[in-house]
Amino acid sequence: MEGADMGGPDMTAAELALGLLEGDARDAALRRLVRDPAFAADVEQWRDWLAALFADWPAVAPPAAVATRIEASLNRMHGGVAANDNGSRWRMLAVATSIAACLLLVVTAMLAMRPAPVPVRVPVAVAGPAPLIAAMAPTGKGTPVAAAYDATSGTVRIAGAVDVPAGRSAELWAIHGTNAPRSLGVVADATSAVLNVPASLRGAMAADTVLAISIEPAGGSPTGAPTGPVVAAGKLLG
Repeated sequence: MEGADMGGPDMTAAELALGLLEGDARDAALRRLVRDPAFAADVEQWRDWLAALFADWPAVAPPAAVATRIEASLNRMHGGVAANDNGSRWRMLAVATSIAACLLLVVTAMLAMRPAPVPVRVPVAVAGPAPLIAAMAPTGKGTPVAAAYDATSGTVRIAGAVDVPAGRSAELWAIHGTNAPRSLGVVADATSAVLNVPASLRGAMAADTVLAISIEPAGGSPTGAPTGPVVAAGKLLG
């Protein structure tokens, strides 16, 4: 007889979810599972509750003495008198839930002893400093020549037009404060040139540094200083 027929809670759903039913009792419960939607919902609810205790953890066999002690305790509570079938089901359910509680205690202890996860370091792109810009005004006829210094890459980009006589070269210079001009390289094509600034000169590439273009012999100044006319000049601004 089911618990609901005796006026108490119907524990058949819990027993079926726990796998406690056998033989005819299990067959009857499975038939009821098919024809009774409310009973099926109860079974599924019990399975959800119990699954939370065991999710992602291997089964752990409890000591045999645990079930024996629980059974003896239940017998004492009932005065040693054999209970009816519904009482037997309650004891079986109590044994199962007690075992589940033991497993939950083991799982909790394992979680407490597990080392904390190592934080994952996610690289974050950090924006570099803004480029320094110079508009090198022509000293004679012509249009300004634009220059941009990128401190991250250590390069100067030039865009403009410089009138370079045949057999001569345009050379870019940096003049920091009162220091002597330092060559940044020959500008092969001022309309679209990229020059790598030597590492020793990058410290001088700052706001107010003057960039200048001079006309030199083919291949650049032979002396390391400007020898020809300056055709454009302007300060780096940031």
